[in-house]
Amino acid sequence: MCVCVTFIAIVDGAITTVALPSIARQFGLTTAALDGVVVVYPVCLAMAIPASAWLVERFGAKRVLLTALGAFLGSSLLCGAAADLGQLVAARAVQGLSAGLLFPAASSLLFSTFNSWEQVRISRYMIIPQQIAPAAAPILGGLLVDNLSWRWVFYVNLPLGLPAVVFGALFLAEHRGHRPGRFDLTGLLLSAAALGAVMFGVCEGPNRGWSSPSVVTALVLGAVLLAAAIVFELRLSEPLLKLRLFADRLFRDTNLINLVGLVPILGAMYLGPLFLQQGQGRSALESGTSTFPEAFGVLLTVQVAGILYSRVGPRIIIGCGLAMVSGVLLLFATCDQDTGLWTFRAYMFLLGIGMGGVFMPTTVASLATVSRKDLAQASMLNTVVRQTGGAFAPAAVTTALVLSTPSTAAAHPPIAAYQHAYIALAALAAATAVFAFTLPDGPARTAAARGTTATGGAAPAQRRHEEAHQCH
Repeated sequence: MCVCVTFIAIVDGAITTVALPSIARQFGLTTAALDGVVVVYPVCLAMAIPASAWLVERFGAKRVLLTALGAFLGSSLLCGAAADLGQLVAARAVQGLSAGLLFPAASSLLFSTFNSWEQVRISRYMIIPQQIAPAAAPILGGLLVDNLSWRWVFYVNLPLGLPAVVFGALFLAEHRGHRPGRFDLTGLLLSAAALGAVMFGVCEGPNRGWSSPSVVTALVLGAVLLAAAIVFELRLSEPLLKLRLFADRLFRDTNLINLVGLVPILGAMYLGPLFLQQGQGRSALESGTSTFPEAFGVLLTVQVAGILYSRVGPRIIIGCGLAMVSGVLLLFATCDQDTGLWTFRAYMFLLGIGMGGVFMPTTVASLATVSRKDLAQASMLNTVVRQTGGAFAPAAVTTALVLSTPSTAAAHPPIAAYQHAYIALAALAAATAVFAFTLPDGPARTAAARGTTATGGAAPAQRRHEEAHQCH
């Protein structure tokens, strides 16, 4: 269930870009005029995330997950049936709001069902949609647009999601944390507005320019609202955002690694297709098949990392993974106009090997010292951090390309611009690797070795067996 939900949400976030030219032709608009179709999704997703933990605690992870998935599928149908741009943007907004609840609810359900040792094993499966979906989305989108219509990039969610709704309603077990206090409306308004403004500024900065009045206003307003939200939430005994969880060093440090470390990792995934298609003039199909080997590298490393996690701890795995990412990015910086596709594919495979040492260990370790009653809150904060890091990645790449491109060739960055961008990403990955080696992972290693949760008690064997069956 969780694998299916993750796959659908990630594909939907990536597949829409492929359909933009076709949508523009049907509505008689330029592709640039459709910017709202793309930006509204991450903005609304970020705005919905703060409410997810309270909703999970109040109504249960199962109910929130199924309701959000139902709304996501309904809005997908509306997107496909949209008669004009306004209807499409409105339906995409509902999709984003629904996705903002899907990710934390799925994570909360998953990590409340399994203990730390089991989470390491389960993460080997969860990594599959996270890697396959971004690589498959452009290829799937191209096939649907070319052979059917752009509307099917939204309709395709229905045959994938409806069976998941039926399965979840019949077989998922319900999990709730402690009964939440009164709903923190002020905290929601402050945090949602702050995250939405920041996400808008980060997404639009590379397109409109970082000095654009709308971008500057959004980033400044977002920073002010975020500061106000932090001050307000820390004063409450039952806040919407339990920011006191960041007082735990392991939780704080793993989230910092996720925030900063995702920028070079996802930045490389964003930069690769640009280099192949714009720098070398390759086709979209050549680009897709050349970036896909990264997924195989990740899947291979995750299996090894799962075995080593309780033996050597996440600190060594994460640090070595980021160090390898940095080294491979330096290899990418040597690519030029004459670099062959198989050389690029080999580098992507090596990049995936390094990436596989980062994703699973940081996620599992971040929750190792979190009590069961705070899992919904911790999952929500993890999602906020990952979404923010994911938004910074393309912004950082685009900015690096612009800074390295002469004004006379702004529309076509030279090969040197891509090389400089890879070097900048490598430096950021190296700095994050150094920090990762300071991670205090003793509690995470102990919890995984004993097969216990952060609360210190092992779940009864029968319950673990039944819930594992229900979650799969």
